[in-house]
Amino acid sequence: MAAEIAERHFGLKGLKGRLASERDQNFHFGPQGQGAVLKIVNAAEPEDAIRFQVAMIRHVKEADPDLAVPLVRLSKSGEALPVIEDGKGGHHLIRAVDYLEGAPFAEAAKTPELLASFGSFLGRLDRALQSFGHVGAHRDLDWDLRKAGRSRARLAAIHEPEAREICDYFITRFETEIEPRLAKLRASVIHNDANDWNVLVSADGQAIAGLIDFGDALHTALICEMAVAAAYAVLDAEDPLGALSFMLAAYHREMPLQPDEVDLLFDLVAMRLVTSVTISAERAPRIADNPYLNISERPAWDMLRRLRRIDPFIAKAILRQACGFEVAPGAAKAAEWLTRNRKSLSPIWGRPLSNHCILQVPFGDASHPLVKAAAAMDVAACETAWQTLCKAENAELGIGPWGEKRAVYAGEMFQSKLIDKVRRTRHLGLDIFADAGTPVFTPLAGRVASVEIEKEPLGYGCVVLIEHEPEPGVTFSSLWGHLSHETAKHLKNGQMLSAGEKIGTLGSSQDNGGWLPHLHLQLVAYSTDDIGPIPGVGEESYLDVWAKLYPPAYDFAGLTPETFHRDGRPGDEIVALRRKTLLPNLSISFRKPLKMVRGEGVWLIADDGRAYLDCFNNVAHLGHTHPEIVEVIARESSRLNTNTRYLHDNMVDYAEKLGATLPGDLKVASFVCTGSEANDLMLRMARAKTGEKDMVVVDWAYHGHVAELIDISPYKYKRAGGAGRPSHVWEAQLPDTYRAPADWPIEEHGKRFAESVARQVEAIRKAGRKPAAFIAESIPSCAGQIFFPPHYLEEAYRIIREAGGICVADEVQVGFGRVGTHMWAFETQGIVPDVVTMGKPIGNGHPLAALVTTPDIAKAFNNGMEYFNTFGGNPVSCAIGLKVLEIIERDRLRDNAKAIGDYLMARFRDMQKRYEVIGDVRGMGLFLGLDLVTDRTTKAYATDFANRVVNLAREEGVLIGTDGPYDNVVKMRPAMIFTRREADLLCDVLDQAFARASAEA
Repeated sequence: MAAEIAERHFGLKGLKGRLASERDQNFHFGPQGQGAVLKIVNAAEPEDAIRFQVAMIRHVKEADPDLAVPLVRLSKSGEALPVIEDGKGGHHLIRAVDYLEGAPFAEAAKTPELLASFGSFLGRLDRALQSFGHVGAHRDLDWDLRKAGRSRARLAAIHEPEAREICDYFITRFETEIEPRLAKLRASVIHNDANDWNVLVSADGQAIAGLIDFGDALHTALICEMAVAAAYAVLDAEDPLGALSFMLAAYHREMPLQPDEVDLLFDLVAMRLVTSVTISAERAPRIADNPYLNISERPAWDMLRRLRRIDPFIAKAILRQACGFEVAPGAAKAAEWLTRNRKSLSPIWGRPLSNHCILQVPFGDASHPLVKAAAAMDVAACETAWQTLCKAENAELGIGPWGEKRAVYAGEMFQSKLIDKVRRTRHLGLDIFADAGTPVFTPLAGRVASVEIEKEPLGYGCVVLIEHEPEPGVTFSSLWGHLSHETAKHLKNGQMLSAGEKIGTLGSSQDNGGWLPHLHLQLVAYSTDDIGPIPGVGEESYLDVWAKLYPPAYDFAGLTPETFHRDGRPGDEIVALRRKTLLPNLSISFRKPLKMVRGEGVWLIADDGRAYLDCFNNVAHLGHTHPEIVEVIARESSRLNTNTRYLHDNMVDYAEKLGATLPGDLKVASFVCTGSEANDLMLRMARAKTGEKDMVVVDWAYHGHVAELIDISPYKYKRAGGAGRPSHVWEAQLPDTYRAPADWPIEEHGKRFAESVARQVEAIRKAGRKPAAFIAESIPSCAGQIFFPPHYLEEAYRIIREAGGICVADEVQVGFGRVGTHMWAFETQGIVPDVVTMGKPIGNGHPLAALVTTPDIAKAFNNGMEYFNTFGGNPVSCAIGLKVLEIIERDRLRDNAKAIGDYLMARFRDMQKRYEVIGDVRGMGLFLGLDLVTDRTTKAYATDFANRVVNLAREEGVLIGTDGPYDNVVKMRPAMIFTRREADLLCDVLDQAFARASAEA
């Protein structure tokens, strides 16, 4: 009968056989490559629905001619849908379409390439259908996923309890979470039945060759197209979400989806399978022998069981990632906030984590004894191995990095729920190993969302989840695992914690799941009160998703990137190369040299990631790599950098602003690159003004490294390699009030020390000459942080000026507000010099220096010889200098220097009461010194002790130095941004160093 109908109406010959169908009768005709399918439509099918299918196929072929869908053939009479009688009084529509060659997708290997081709094909199809509509598309079918809730009425047909629970779980989710949102999504005509038997694959198995059977096409939510196709495509996939991701990404490239659509996809895939199995169960008694309905039932149940184990939130994140969407709403904003605000976070440990000596625990090495002991849950052996490691490396803490692949994750609990026959091996937190009982603190204010105690082996023990909302619209959580059970006694759900507040303490192996004592710190880039679904270990193939859902907590914990990634040559190699390629008399700090790779604020970061509190380098006046200074350097360098022979606003603006900070007639500036250049220029000016060459200096002064300045620097010419005092240089006594003669009244110290200046002037006079200048550091630094007694400079300046010389304040070390009370240290003496030289802090690390003098001296220097400095006064340097002045004023850094300096002085004086070795405490603002002596009566220099303190402080992560003629003065010159927290760290480390050095002595 079918053969006769086919030939009579369409001229088709060569019946090949009958094709499977749920409702219609389908027959294959014709030779390979030219075949056709005759479809005798079920009489129960509405005619509008059939005509809709024909119109739909025609529209697709017009919109995308290359898309392989079965072309509708016209009958001999020119009809697309002839009508036949069935001999029983019934009428049937018939039609003929091209037979598409290809193997069923169900029988093909589901390679990533084929899955992507499938997704791309469907994307093209749905894109073509965007402009199509038909009255017949609006149908009421159980297979419409918008109607998937009808599956609940069919649950009675499922008798096995586990199977019914699975269906009930997904139906409930559909009813409560999916269906209300589904109605709001984009709708379109879709194929709606791209199951694995309706999709054809090319001969090479790498591409989709066609799509058939448009019988279930209808108008519904667009995302249902992908859900239906994926439900069948991933049935036998070891990694169903991975397979779906290949399809989804390709679909999205052709037909862009919206995040709200992708968010429902996982549940819709599950509901397609629920619809299928419940329909099969309901019909089973009537059509047990219908292979079309039963063919996918067992794989569908297998997949439903697997999907039931998957957290829908994780699935949603993976599918969002496939489309390039944010994995969880707000996750990117939370990560950005943490990066931007990391410097403002409180330490999670007693002091910044990066300030400790840290060792990476070798959990990635399966052969290591520690890992073997951990895998065997032999806590005692594990602790022994760990202590041995710490001792060998002098480590304070251990670190287990985020994303580390760990052999120790071998138990059944680490089997993946996402991928069949795969273990979760990648660590999704940051582990910090320390002694049980060590307190931990929240770096950020937050609400305790949950406190639980997991008692299972290899569990967390006590685990705390804290929700943080640092600003409106930014919400994330932090998970703190392996804490002591005692922690749970004082924390309550809903409790608010302030930044820096104690959370709890590390648990012992008895109450932390049997692990070596440590903290598991994990960020959760979304808001949740439920600890249970948060994975602490993840699958390697989804590491990119885990990184966004549970980003590394390095910034949150206060670790530096260098902790895990060391670049460049090792220190020993650099030392050897320095000896080979550089001047041999370049010094290196500390007994064990440090390789610094980065600076940030008050910290210097070494190549091993350890951050050292920098209390020594006074050049980075505003802190290392101040972002505003960096921005000015980049901006101005990209515009112009030239010399002073051209006009530019920056130089005159800077000269004006700098002069405004100085008293009296100090208004004429010259810009150079270093303090040495500034002082060298000063010598030329002094000689031009006075016609003299003789200089009066303070003993142990240092004014620069060029030859003429070595000559006026006792710190250089009196030490190894120095040639001694030149005949034109005269040394005044160092005004060290701590070592002044005991019979001098304290109120006379300034005058008594200035008498030494008078003696030098008298000696110059007796030689028949006059002084050119008197130069003094406003606070001698190399001499040991010496603070002049009151009226010293006032008297010294009077003596020099009466003798015809000029007076120079060397502010290279101490200028720009460091003393706190004044912008310039010489102002504390109530005097106005004739020349001020500046360097070091002036450019916050940029090579910039300056000299400011009076119009009278500048006029004398203008003797006909041009003064030109290739780089001095260039626009870039002047812009930097302007910004430094702006920041000092704007941020009230002088006030900060005074407040923190006063606090430090109080702490140091308290230490002085406890350590006899501290003979004198001196300082002003953030220019501080401790004069160490072996005996407070004789004031003998404790040089070895001072050196030991400096190196012990370095071991504890704090950088300080020594100075003075006998290197017995511990000197500290931290950046102007130094805070109370850092001051406390400095004092605590100094206290430890003095205690340890005292015990050793």
